[in-house]
Amino acid sequence: MTSTTTYESAVAAAFAASLPTAAPVTARASQVSGDTGDAVIVQFVGEASAQLAVQLFDAETLVDGLAGASLADRLRDALEASTTALGAGALGDAVIGDASPLFSNPTAQLFDLQDDADRTIGRLAVVVTRTPAAASSSTRRLHRIAGVEMELTVEIGRTRMSVRDVLDLEPGRIVELDRSAGAPADIKLNGRIIAHGEVVVVDQDYAVRITRILENVEA
Repeated sequence: MTSTTTYESAVAAAFAASLPTAAPVTARASQVSGDTGDAVIVQFVGEASAQLAVQLFDAETLVDGLAGASLADRLRDALEASTTALGAGALGDAVIGDASPLFSNPTAQLFDLQDDADRTIGRLAVVVTRTPAAASSSTRRLHRIAGVEMELTVEIGRTRMSVRDVLDLEPGRIVELDRSAGAPADIKLNGRIIAHGEVVVVDQDYAVRITRILENVEA
């Protein structure tokens, strides 16, 4: 069966891809939790059920020619597109209200909405409260948005550095990472780890060989 986090990532990716902005927007897993303040809130009920809340930090990023309309109306098309992955159902009326309970819900998946300069222009909370039981139905639903691009990254390690050490960086300096040679790399989809793999070279380009698919997607 498709995991809940996969449904939520698909919803977020479709929403970001449908935003009427001048530059492409992507949805990436957020490290922020418990946002407060007003947001556009909507509920979807059908074969699967979900609640969504959207905070847009600057409405001027929308280039839909509807500057005089409410933000809820301006985001309606993107919200409808986002729920395509959930199958047949009805999207309720979007309202603007306090979404802090939804953003602080422990089952909520939070996403940063980032433009092509990696600036966060908004934030999306998605809570899938019920998923369909049939795996084949899940596959058909996700196939409807199969053309939506999602960001896949490979991470070989991390480290933490003080500001002093960052300022001392120069060509030739070696930065040690928190992972030993030969350890598997993390493969992330929209910022969430979905698999492990090993880095290889194919036709003089770096690539990754999948060694393990994770059953439960990690945050």
